[in-house]
Parts: sequence; C-alpha cells; structure tokens
Amino acid sequence: MTQTEIPSSISTAHHGGTERKWWHYFTFNEDHKVIGVQYLVTAFFFYLIGGLMAAVIRTELATPASDFVSPETYNGLLTLHGTIMIFLWVVPAGAGLANYLIPLMIGARDMAFPKLNAMAFWMIPPAGITLALSLLVGEAPQAGWTSYPPLSLMTGKVGEGIWIFSLLVLGTSSILGAINFLVTILKMRVPSMPTNKMPLFCWSMMATALLILIGTPVLAGALILLAFDLLVGTAFFNPMGGGDPIVYQHMFWFYSHPAVYIMVLPLFGAISEILPVHARKPVFGYQAIAYSSLAIAFLGCIVWAHHMFTSGTPAWLRMFFMIATMVIAVPTGIKVFGWLATIWGGKLSLNSAMLFAMGFVAVFVIGGITGVMLASVPFDIHVHDTYFVVAHLHYVLFGGSVFGLYAAIYHWFPKITGRLVNETWGRIHFILTFIGMNLTFMPMHQLGLQGMNRRIALYDPKFTSLNELATIGSYLLAVSTIPFLINAIWSWAKGPKADGNPWNALTLEWQTSSPPAIENFEVLPVLTSGPYDYGLEEEEVGLPTAQAGSATLSSSPGA
Repeated sequence: MTQTEIPSSISTAHHGGTERKWWHYFTFNEDHKVIGVQYLVTAFFFYLIGGLMAAVIRTELATPASDFVSPETYNGLLTLHGTIMIFLWVVPAGAGLANYLIPLMIGARDMAFPKLNAMAFWMIPPAGITLALSLLVGEAPQAGWTSYPPLSLMTGKVGEGIWIFSLLVLGTSSILGAINFLVTILKMRVPSMPTNKMPLFCWSMMATALLILIGTPVLAGALILLAFDLLVGTAFFNPMGGGDPIVYQHMFWFYSHPAVYIMVLPLFGAISEILPVHARKPVFGYQAIAYSSLAIAFLGCIVWAHHMFTSGTPAWLRMFFMIATMVIAVPTGIKVFGWLATIWGGKLSLNSAMLFAMGFVAVFVIGGITGVMLASVPFDIHVHDTYFVVAHLHYVLFGGSVFGLYAAIYHWFPKITGRLVNETWGRIHFILTFIGMNLTFMPMHQLGLQGMNRRIALYDPKFTSLNELATIGSYLLAVSTIPFLINAIWSWAKGPKADGNPWNALTLEWQTSSPPAIENFEVLPVLTSGPYDYGLEEEEVGLPTAQAGSATLSSSPGA
C-alpha cells in the first residue's frame, strides 16, 4: 500500500478544539478523551493532597521528638499518604493516559465500552473524598497502607471500615478499566495494524490490564474477609480466634507487588514512546521491549512473598522467591538498555518531556538496583521495616512513576490541549523535582542501613541530621509543583497554539488535529510502516520528511 498525503481537512479541521465545552469535564461524558483528562486532573488533585500529608509527616520527622502532630494523627497521615499516592494518584493517572491515548494510537473512534469507562472514573472521586475526609473527622485509618491484622483489628473500626470500603470501590473501578483497555487493544485496532506494529504504550497497557484482572480480585477477597473480622467478629485473620494473619499477607501482597508494575508499566510504555521522538531515532529493540512487558507481568505474579521473608516463610520457599525476584530484573533491564541504546547517538532535544524521561531512567535504575539488593534474603532480613525499604519504594514509584507521568504530560500536552507548554518553566520544574527527590530519599538508604525503623514518629537523636536533609528535600519537592501548576494552567489557557504534530512524531495519535476531533479521525487511518520507522532521509537532514510517517489516512470514510 502506497502512502498518500493526509487530507488538509484533517490537519486543519477542529484545530484548537471541537464542540467540547469546559463543563463537559464535569459530566458523565463518554468521550474517552474527556474521561482521560478527568482521570489526570482528579489524580493530580489527590497527588497534591497526598503530597501535603507527606510534608506534614516530614515536618514531624525533622526532630526526634513528637512535637508537631500527635502520634495518632501521624499514624493516620502515614496510612492515608501511602493509600492516596498509590490508589488515587499513580494508578488513576496511568489509567488517564491510557484512556486518552489508546484509541488514538490504534485508530479507534473510542474505547470499547464508553459507558463502562465513564462509570469506572466516577467511582473514584467519592471513594477518594471519603478516604481523605476521614482524617478531618478524626476517624482516619491508622494501621498503615498495608493494614496488617491483628493491628488493623485493634484500631478504630470506623477508620478501618472507611479504608476497606474506599479500596473496594477503587479496585472495582480499576477492574472495569482493565477490561476496557484489554478489549479495546485486542479488538478495535485498525485492520492495517497487527500486534507487532502496535505502539509500545499499548503493549505496556495490555500487560497492566492482565495484572489488574489477575491481582485485584484477590485483594478484594482479602479486604472483604478483613471487613468480616472487623465488623462481624469472624476470625479469618484474627489470631485471637484461631485465624491466620499470614494468610492476609499472602493475599495482600499477591496484588500489591504486581501493583508496583500496575503503577510503573504504563510509564514504561510512555517512556518508550517519548525517547524515540525526542532523540530522532527509532526505538532500539522494539520486539524485545514489547515482549518484556508481558514477561514482567508474568514474573510479577510469582514474586509476592519476598515481602514476607521475616514472616516465618520456610527456607526453601524463600529461595524460590529470592531467585524469582532477581530474575524479574532481566526484562526490566532489557527495557533500560533499549532506552539507552535509543538515546545513544541521537539528535537529542532537551525539552521538558525529554529531561523527565531521561531523569526517569536514571532514578528508576537506582530503585531497581536496591530492589535486587532487597531480593537477597540475608540483606532483606537485615533492613526489613527500615528506611532503606522506604528509599527503595520511592525511587521506584516516585522516581519511576511520577517522573514518567510528568514526562508523559509534557509530551502529550500539545495533543490534549492544542497548546504548547513553556519550556523554561518546564526545565525549572525538572531541576527542582530532580534535586528535591534525591535530597529527600537518598539519605533514607543510610538511615535504613543504620537501623532506623519506618512508620515511627519518635526516633534516636543520632538520626537527626539525615532526617533534616530529607525534610528539606521534601519541602523542595512541594515547591517544585508550583512551576508545574503555573505552566500547565497558563499554557492551557494562553499558550501558543500547537499544530497536529509539533514533535514530528510518527505514531497515529499525532496524525490528527490537536486536540483531536470528537471521534478522533474523520477517515480511517491506514498503517503503512511500523510506528517508529524514522527513515534515512530524516537522519541525513535531522528532521522527518513529509513521507516518513508511520501512517496515512485513507480517502474513504472510516467505520
């Protein structure tokens, strides 16, 4: 099939918007693009709430004494911070990106189940608001985001009940979204797009959806049984009645370790889209990166008990989970080396999206290295429940997920809004975030090695100096959100208008207007080459030629 130029009506029609109005974003709208923005904005709102809680926690930990908030308030803040950042920020934000991008990337008009898609989003705000307000009414859960029994059965019933209810609602939303993503990717691609030419973001979301569908029902089962123990007096996990709290740990971590990949796999896919565009090179090892997402999903389901090396796990079982945890570094390493090879020798454009993408690779590798360290049974036992684990978790999830989300927002901002961001503010945002993140979490490695326990408000004064550094870093992280908010709001309202493809990218979402029309494409896209096939002509001149695209639009109307 030969390429034809994109009809001028496609590149100019609906520029700067469609019939969509601002109030559509506050309604039960079925357009996947509206739902994607609803997810992203709502998730960022909860990110600010969770970040404010983190700042209060770090202020309390700036001194060894409990002198800023009460121990009960501290426990509530700690529980809500972890829960909000995972279930109300990173997971919904990844779902927001997927909602906005998947139909555009595969040439579809919308998601497979638009009404289900809208319902999945509208389950999130009431669950999140209920959870956050529990702190204001003095009924916040206090057993940590893991909510291990018997501790969770000994704290306030109201707070713990709110926590269980919120997570059940959020988990249901996640399952509905995963069904939608999977069916859309498998059944709604344009006929000219085989699976081996799908964008890498779609591969990552396919793996993410499988993990959600496998793991989330197990978490839901654990939460329902915990609710019975809490409210009815059963003894599934209560040792006082003959129950086994270790069973809860197995059920919880069977979801919550794959949840790490549920959070980070969408951003793996986003980084795989961003780096080739801003390095002006084809992605290195397309198939290896694509299949490694599925390998991560499979291995992610068989490593959960490495969180339980100190829970009486038999020695032979420890060995299995240690090896499996180390093996999962292999497909992750394939991605990292593919990204580095993509950057190597490229014509790098160091804009905000590229800076955050490269920062993602750098800090995520640090988190990955400490993850391999924690996979070793003797080392894990030594640093279990210390700040070394906190540092590892945040290098993976903040350094990975949050850096990846910022990179994705900057990269697809012109497509979503039809406006360009201010790159000066974007670079300031990156510098503040990168310095603040490392200043906050790097000292925690040493704190953990020296034996400082996590989840405590009182600590030995010998840890004061490193905690002060971490607190200063947390304030810098809080400040770093200000230039981002200014940039995003101002650029959305007043920024320079962007054309359909300001980055000269080759995947399908860039072959329509910015923002896209209501049904994305006026005519059916036809794929004529792979999504990352930057040709020799562009290498010679440094820019893609008009004919170097991955797709054209057929002259016949689409379905």
